[in-house]
Order: sequence, then structure tokens, then C-alpha cells
Amino acid sequence: MAEHPAYPVGLRLTGRTVVVLGGGQVAQRRLPALIAAGAEILLVSPEATPSVEAMADAGEITWARRPYAEGDLADAWYALIATSDTEANVRASAEAERHRVWCVRSDDADAATAWTPATGHSEGVTVAVLTTDVRGRDPRHTAAVRDAVVEGLRDGTLVAPHHRTRTPGVALVGGGPGDPDLITVRGRRLLAEADVVIADRLGPRDLLAELPPHVEVIDAAKIPYGRFMAQEAINNALIEHARQGKSVVRLKGGDPYVFGRGMEELQALAEAGIPCTVVPGISSSISVPGAAGIPVTHRGVAHEFTVVSGHVAPGDERSLVDWPSLARLTGTLVILMGVDKIGRIAETLVAHGKSPDTPVALVQEGTTVAQRRVDATLATVEQTVRAEDVKPPAVIVVGEVVAVGPRPAA
Repeated sequence: MAEHPAYPVGLRLTGRTVVVLGGGQVAQRRLPALIAAGAEILLVSPEATPSVEAMADAGEITWARRPYAEGDLADAWYALIATSDTEANVRASAEAERHRVWCVRSDDADAATAWTPATGHSEGVTVAVLTTDVRGRDPRHTAAVRDAVVEGLRDGTLVAPHHRTRTPGVALVGGGPGDPDLITVRGRRLLAEADVVIADRLGPRDLLAELPPHVEVIDAAKIPYGRFMAQEAINNALIEHARQGKSVVRLKGGDPYVFGRGMEELQALAEAGIPCTVVPGISSSISVPGAAGIPVTHRGVAHEFTVVSGHVAPGDERSLVDWPSLARLTGTLVILMGVDKIGRIAETLVAHGKSPDTPVALVQEGTTVAQRRVDATLATVEQTVRAEDVKPPAVIVVGEVVAVGPRPAA
């Protein structure tokens, strides 16, 4: 039988069941787009990457921690099969066929009933590109066409850019606070040219879905009190891949030098003789409060703001923060990584002179579709965090600027 090109179509998955088999890199890259589409996602896998595990912990997906079993696809509208067990993939694919479920196979595109296109977004438009020649599918070419169309839409020309020569080395790219549109133009371009991307959990994860399949994505997620990739291992991975002549992007949340350990990575690369480019990013310390309607400075209210890390509690011998001095400041205090320590922080600030009535706002998952703002005071914030089940990542703002703008909707 002669092969025919695929028929392109947009799936409306809001409220519909999508089953993902396998919790590895493929799932990590595809899940954010499925979550954004509003799908009810069931992940079936005995294990998962830290980033995928974080999605389950946040309630974005349902995780069945076991191998695939017959019947898992019975209620699905769409399935992504991405396990390392070929036999299980074959059986799941056969089940999808019996139930007439459109099915993507990461291990065997020819055996699949659906293909994932190279996708990009610009000004409310989704660009999806599929190769029409089924005998010569080239993911690099497909991704390049996608990139040309998206860049043309963004600058209004729809003219494909000239091919850019990839430069071996490492780029430390600040990805911004979470919204993929808030990465810099330079950061996005370097990401599009990468052979290897080493990504943090707090980086703009939706950008990973735009990477072509040949790009190796290494999960460097640091989940608090969970599994983590040691900084030394991250440094070694950057050096190893760069020495192989690859273009490596270290995709970090916010800005590489604002609690991002970017200088440690730069120093390690310099010692190894690896060229490195630093691309600043929009820091969550400013952008997340702004996205929630809070200015960190405001005329007549706050003439300064201070950004501190809250990952070490006041009184801990490891702390480098002068909390008593911060309590005496009249400006805005922005605390990162401090959700689980906020009770002790609030107690310390009040003990050293801050009013218990000082407004506090916690902005969780700032700039993403999951953003929410919870307001309190220094006197009530610990109880509020527990009652509202506030989880990291969240930016905490302490000061009168919290009450400057319109009150958040109930």
C-alpha cells in the first residue's frame, strides 16, 4: 500500500483523558503542552524524572506508579507511548488501535497512528509543522521551518532567517520567571540552536516542547527535600558536552546570577577552558510581584527593595542574612525560596521591630497559567500558608507596596 502524508488536525483536549506511558525525557518535554491544553492526564510509569514528579506533586497530572497494564487506554482520547520497554509499547499500541485512540510512539513513528509536530507560538497563533514526505522525515528540517515561521510572525516579515552557524561552547541562559514569552530574544535563539539543553525545574518548561527530537535534554531539577542533581554533576555535564563540540544551553529560571549559582558554573567552565556566554534573564524577584499587581517600589511608599534568600532560616549558623537589619528597613523585602521558613522569618522580623500588621503577599507559580496570589500579614502568614496550602515556587513580598494596587479578586 502506498504511504500518504499525515492529515494535520488540532486536538481539543480540555477535560478529556490523555494517557502518557513512561515518565522520562519524552514525557517531561510533552507534558507541559498537554497540561496547557487542559487535558486530564494519567501518567503510567514506575518512575519519573524529578520534573515530571513535580508535576504530579503539584496535582497537574495523575501518576500511577506502575508499568503499563492492559486496559489503561480504554478511556483515553489520545495516548503518548514513551517507555523503554519495547514489548509494552507494542502491546499498548495494539490496545490503542483496538479502542481507536490516536497514539504517538516515541520509539517507532512508523507504528504510530499520530505524530507530534514541531510547534511554536506567537501572538496567539500556534504553528505546527509536519514533514509531508513520510519516507524522509527530518526533525531538524521540520524544526527549522517552524522556527522560521514563528520568527517571521514575531517580527512581522514571515521571511526565514539566514542559517546561523552553531558555536560550540556553553550559554548560561536566564529563562525568566516561567512564562515562555518572557525569555529574552537572544536566549530563545541560543536555545533553538542547541544540541544539548541542561534545564532547571524552575526554567520555562514550555520551551522544552519546542525543541526538536535530536536535542538532548538533561534534567537538572533541584526539588526541595527531594531528588537533586549535585552542582558538581551539572558542572561536569556542561564541560563534557561542550568538549564534544556541542552547543550547550544551561537553561535556568529567572537570572543566572540571582540565586542561580551561575557564577559557580562559569568558574568551572573557565577552569576547564570552555567558552561561555551569559544571557541575563528577567528575575522572578521583580517580575513575579509585578505580574501579581505589586510594585516593589512606589513613590511615597517604598524607595528601595531588598532581595534575600529564605532557604536558610533566621538563627541557622549557615545564614548570611542580617535579619535584624532588614527588620529596620522601611522599603520592600522580597524573599525567594522561603515558603517553608516563612513562619520563622516573620517571627524574627517582628521581634526586631517590624509591625505584625505589615502586609505580606505570596505569589505562587508567578507568570504561569497556575499563578495565584495569597495575602496575609506578618502576624498571620504562617497560618495562612498552611491554610491555603501554598507551595514553592513562590515569591514572598513583605511591605506596604503589597497594599498599593487593587486588592486581588476573591
